[in-house]
Amino acid sequence: MTPDEIKALVRTVPDFPAPGILFRDITTLIAHGAGLSATLDHLADAARDRGAEAVAGLEARGFIFGAMVAARLGVGFVPLRKPGKLPVEVIGVDYALEYGSARLELDPTLVDAGERVVVVDDLVATGGTALAGADLLRRAGATVEDALFVIDLPDLGGAEALRAAGVEPWALMAFPGH
Repeated sequence: MTPDEIKALVRTVPDFPAPGILFRDITTLIAHGAGLSATLDHLADAARDRGAEAVAGLEARGFIFGAMVAARLGVGFVPLRKPGKLPVEVIGVDYALEYGSARLELDPTLVDAGERVVVVDDLVATGGTALAGADLLRRAGATVEDALFVIDLPDLGGAEALRAAGVEPWALMAFPGH
């Protein structure tokens, strides 16, 4: 399937979670077998082209795409978790959200020094979560130069923020607006 055919599988829900927001719902894409498989083909090709030695996924929807991309490439999957989910010593990073803050944590033994890790998530909006993930992986010793997304919301500036931090974004599709 082409990116445009895959894009047509994403449901747009107006006024969610607040009036004026057009929510891009990927559950309709995930539920479509051929669409999900084609999405993974595109993501895996992009990760392979970028020399991924491991794939990191951002909790939670990044786990869906990231783990499957890693499996297709035959490389390891590194979960970037919400606080308190890992039973071992972790490193973490706090980051700002539009209305508050959040934290990501990582078991640093999951990455090798200099290992080329590609970050995968479902969507880039402001880029805050992906930036936090890249920072966390870099603190663990990984080389992080690329982040892959199913959807980019370019009007929110996340791709530019990633580029400014030395992380090149790639997205299968883009939607205007919020």
